[in-house]
Formats: sequence, structure tokens, C-alpha cells
Amino acid sequence: MKQIFFSITFALSPAVSQAAAPAAGAEAPALKSAPSEELSSLAKSLFKGLKKNKGMKLAVLEFPYAGGGGVSAGPAVVQERLTTELAQYKDLTLIERALLTKVLAELKLQASGAIDDDSVKKLGRTLGADALVLGTLNDLKDGRAEVNARAVDTETGKILAAASAAISRTWGDSPVTPPKDFGAKPLVQVAVLLDTSNSMDGLINQARTQLWKIVNELVTAEKSGSRPSIEVALYEYGNSTLSRDSGWVRQVTPFTADLDKVSSALFALRTNGGEEYCGQVIKDAVEGLKWSPKTDVYKAIFIAGNEPFTQGPVSFSEAAAEAKAKGIFVNTIYCGSRQQGLAQQWKTGADLADGDYTNIDQSAVNYEIASPQDDRIAQLSSQLSDTYVAYGASGADRLESKKAAVAEVRGAGKAVMAERAAFQAAAPSAARADASWDVVSAIESGSLKKEEVEADKLPAELRKLDDKARAKYIDDKLAERRKIKEEINRLQAERRAYLAAEEKKSSASNTLDKAMIDSIRRQAKARGYSFQQ
Repeated sequence: MKQIFFSITFALSPAVSQAAAPAAGAEAPALKSAPSEELSSLAKSLFKGLKKNKGMKLAVLEFPYAGGGGVSAGPAVVQERLTTELAQYKDLTLIERALLTKVLAELKLQASGAIDDDSVKKLGRTLGADALVLGTLNDLKDGRAEVNARAVDTETGKILAAASAAISRTWGDSPVTPPKDFGAKPLVQVAVLLDTSNSMDGLINQARTQLWKIVNELVTAEKSGSRPSIEVALYEYGNSTLSRDSGWVRQVTPFTADLDKVSSALFALRTNGGEEYCGQVIKDAVEGLKWSPKTDVYKAIFIAGNEPFTQGPVSFSEAAAEAKAKGIFVNTIYCGSRQQGLAQQWKTGADLADGDYTNIDQSAVNYEIASPQDDRIAQLSSQLSDTYVAYGASGADRLESKKAAVAEVRGAGKAVMAERAAFQAAAPSAARADASWDVVSAIESGSLKKEEVEADKLPAELRKLDDKARAKYIDDKLAERRKIKEEINRLQAERRAYLAAEEKKSSASNTLDKAMIDSIRRQAKARGYSFQQ
């Protein structure tokens, strides 16, 4: 069959509805959008040019901004809606977006229309596609955008048709190229979105006990000779105690480097029945958090739940497109069987933002491997807590909160305590997070010099000392902390090697930590990070 490359121009409406879930076991197709007279008409015109070749396979690429480099949801929105319209014609077969993305990556091509004739031919052959659909976008005034498109024969590279039209610009972001970040302070931002409806207690328990193991994976990452600062945000959704007006969604914590705060928030979560709106919570996280605009920051959303991904008034396809426009991976974790998650479109949600789909057994009993190092690391963790010295008006309160968080983790088991201690010892961001209230952390992180310490901001017992004795006390705490951290780091290296060997022997169920760590390693590498083996 002759291969043809099509490019068209069309108008589209903002209304989008989500498709019914496919049969269990089937890969979810592209979502069906609400009828649009302009888009339907243009899709129909395209179909007329194709219908003489029944069974033709099409692959729809993104529609990039003509100037290149624009960060916008527009290219993916146009691609998604056009795919949806064309999928309604039974004589056409649409290449699934996941396969298209995979092949583009293998061929080292961009998911846009900016490809040369040789690439068009290669892509057509590899996909087995009889036609490719692509074009470009340009912003106009008054919330409009121009779509320019061409039809090109994939065998000859000849332009067969061209058209253009002005459409309503229904995506909210601006096509502005963000600044790059190649400095000495790499950053990781991870937002965790947890379903807290009834029956999800197992998921919450896994999050509580596995948070430190997950972030410790990031501690082993390195870029430009530096370990990253790690910020974590937490959302809950699907809980009937939340506000109906919010779509049953709550931001529990914004991005913070104080992971004890995140840990305490996890211990405070309670489940209750509700409506689980995945599109809503993704959109809220994308728009409500302070994501870095820099292009080489590893930014990821992990959403976990067990209801259809299609629920709620917000289109998850558009929420995912908005995330992708900001360089945010969206990873979906279905709490149940893999086939059921496919049927309920969790994989589709991940594919739309270049994320991973996986399933876990949220009811699995937490499987912990005890290591020979756990007892000693737990002891050192308690000693590390004794090196804090409250500083400033909030110092005493923050110290008490820190002690309460440590007590919660201690109650979760020695392995969890060891993971937390390992993070506190190895992560540069741990000291920076405590620098606002702990004078030892402030000096350790470089945010305060010893000669700048104000005596009246220290505890009463230190204010009574003379300058020399006070300085010696702080120096002793710094030396003690340094020694404790060195021992924890040494023991953690031994512990990681021991656990890696033991986990190879284990047949434990797939759990939240395994799902997240696999994605973190793969995606962070794409942002320039390397990991210890």
C-alpha cells in the first residue's frame, strides 16, 4: 500500500469528554473528545482523501510552535484531539500514542512535525504507518492560535496538500522557552498523589513506611558533581471528608525539603469513602505547586489509586498534557491487577505525559528485610537527634516537632528508622531544611557563620555561657554530628549491599517503593543524573 504523509489545518472546541474504559486486558485507546463542528468537518475532509485505501494506518504527531522551543500544552492537545476525531472512522487504524512515543525515542526523533524527508520515511516504515499527520502552531491575538498543516507522501517526500485555520486556544500556558539549569545545585521535585478513599489504608501504610527508602534512592543520584536538593509535595484525593468544591482534593504539603514534615503528614492521613477524580488532582498539582521552570530539573508526579482514571469533571488527558508542557513526568500506580488498571485507563494517563504505568498490591503486608546494620544505625539516629540546638523564635517548637516525627518513624520499625537516618546523614538538603531553626544545621549548611550566631536566639542554658564556652559547645556538637554521619554513611553502604543481595532472593509482592524507584532511576537519568550502582 502506498505510504502517504498527511498534514491538515483545523479548528477545535475546548469541550472534551473521556472515553468509556476498554475491555479488561486491552490497552486503552486515545480518549474521545466531545463533538466539534469545525474539527469534525476537517477530520471528515481528511477521511475523504483516505477512504479509497481502507484499513489505512495513521500516526498523529504533535503540532509544535513554528518558532520551536515553546513549552506549551498546545502541541499535545492538538495531537490528542485530532487522534480522537480520526479514531471515530472505522476504516482508519490509529497508531497508539505509546507505540509512537517509543519508536520516536528509538529513532531519536522529536514528537513533532519538525522532521525531514528521510525521517518521515524511516518513521513510516518502522511504525508500519501508511500516513503521518503533523503540522505547526502559531499564537494569534485574542486567545486564538493558527494551525498550519501539510500532506506529504512518505515514499517521495512530496507535499500532497496544505491548509491552515485559526482555532480557539484552549490551553492555558504560554509557549515560552524556560531557562536551563546547569548550575552546581541540581534539584529534584516529586509530588505524591494518594487516593485516601475507603479500602486504601494499605497504600497509605506503604507510603508511611517506604517514604525514606524512596528518597534515599535520590540521595544516590548525582549531577555535575553534586547531589540534588530534594523537594516532596503531598496531595490526597477521593476522601469524602474533603471539600466537594475542591473536587475532593487537598494539598497536604507544598514542596518542602523538610521530609520529616511529609512523614508526619502521612501518619496523620485517614481514609474515608469518596469520589476519586484523577484528572482533578493532577491538574491541581500541576497548577498549585511551585514547579521549577528549569529544563533539567527532574520533576515527577506519582499518582496512586484504584478507581477508573476517567472520573471527574477535569479531562485527565488535558491535565497530563499540561504536566508534559512543564516537563513533568506523570507516573500512574494502580492498586490492583495490571489488566484492570489497563481497562480503567491508568496506562493511558501515564503515556500522555511520558510517565510509567505500574500496578501494586496495596494490601500486601509490608515486607522488610532486617539487616545486620539496623540496630546500630537506629542507635546513631537517636544520637544524631541530640545534636540539634534550637535557634530563633520557632526553634523550640520545631525541635519538638522533629522529635515527634522521629518517634513516629521509630514506631514503624528499625528498617524504616535506618532509612530515615541514612537520609539525614547523606542528603545535603536535610541540613538546609533544618537551618532555619537549628544553629548546628545552619552552620553546617553554610547559611550561618559561627561568628554570626546571636546569643539571645539560643536556649537559656547557652545564653548563660560566656562567648568562648558557647562557641566550644557549638563546635563540639558540629564535630559530634560529623562523626555520627560518617558512621551512618559507612553502615548504610554496607546495608545497601546486603539488602540488594537479599532482595534478589525475595519473591515479595510489588509495592509502592519498587514502583517509584524504578521510574525515578529511568526518568532522572533522562534529566542528566547518574546513580550509584
